[in-house]
Amino acid sequence: MASAAAALIARARREIQHQFFEADAVRPDRAIGFVPANGFERRIFDRYQQRGIVREVGDDKYWMDVVAYDVDLRRRHRLVRNLLLAIILVLVVAMMAGAIPIPR
Repeated sequence: MASAAAALIARARREIQHQFFEADAVRPDRAIGFVPANGFERRIFDRYQQRGIVREVGDDKYWMDVVAYDVDLRRRHRLVRNLLLAIILVLVVAMMAGAIPIPR
């Protein structure tokens, strides 16, 4: 169930990014109207606004700050990398301590 939700969230991110990039709405003077298609897009869109990735210029027109988007993307990748490294470290320590048998 969690993997399905993660897939839907990833799709919502891609859809939002695609709409802004396709319209070249990456500067205030190229802002577009945007209405999220579903609840997942609404949550991601609201989060993007809170983080300064999507900015409003008035009259329900929005543009995507590419620099802020890149900073957020790098932050998410760093978080996932660190989480995976921590899991690997825990497994290695558990194997060395004998809690997890090493197949031979």
